[in-house]
Amino acid sequence: MPNSDSLDSDALFELGAPAAEAVGYAGLAALPLNELLAPGWAEVLAPAEGQLRDVLRFLGDEVSGGHAVLPPPSSVLRAFRQPLADVRVLIVGQDPYPTPGHAVGLSFAVDGATRPIPRSLANIYKELDADLGLPPRIHGDLGGWADQGVLLLNRVLSVRAGAAGSHRNKGWEAITAAAISALVNRTTPSGAPAPLVAILWGKDAETVRPLLGATPVIASAHPSPLSAARGFFGSRPFSRANTLLREQGDGTVDWELPPLP
Repeated sequence: MPNSDSLDSDALFELGAPAAEAVGYAGLAALPLNELLAPGWAEVLAPAEGQLRDVLRFLGDEVSGGHAVLPPPSSVLRAFRQPLADVRVLIVGQDPYPTPGHAVGLSFAVDGATRPIPRSLANIYKELDADLGLPPRIHGDLGGWADQGVLLLNRVLSVRAGAAGSHRNKGWEAITAAAISALVNRTTPSGAPAPLVAILWGKDAETVRPLLGATPVIASAHPSPLSAARGFFGSRPFSRANTLLREQGDGTVDWELPPLP
């Protein structure tokens, strides 16, 4: 077991953090939950702790078996470093990009230096332009959305390099379902449901709809080039999300990303 006292938990989850890469996925499985997740997430996901450790050990076994796993250990739980209380919009994806260097732990995002950006993300930018008149970006750093409370959560949080869907049914679904249920069950100090809008892109994302209760949902086809023309284009998710947030008294998201990361 690694000595967690020797690890800087802030540095651990920075992209490319050498401490996380040194301990690997199996090493992460041995760390205290509050070093893996932000405090709010650590509390609500405690009932799924055993499942989380099992899936992290599975990733370690994948690597031991000679398979490249994405994203790297420093990023695999990145979505849960975002404060639970700050989440206002949930965007659900499928699983990470299987292209080496693309997956960064946030659904649909890539590192700001990645060129060209994935085609699904390029289609998201096209719809953003059509919806709000915001120009497409050449980079795929969606951190500006995450910083405003947009949770970019894949249904499955890891993948073998080059093999899309390869880590389905390995345990992630139960963890992300627990996370979504925790979001839905948050309340304000008055006891009212905390503001939340869910954006579901594609069939995998649609599987979480039963977990969402009365949460307003914006659903469409996936932005993949194979399906974007079958309902994603023209769905106006960004303006609709802002309308729904305003109706809940929670302002809006500024969806415009910086020209450069």
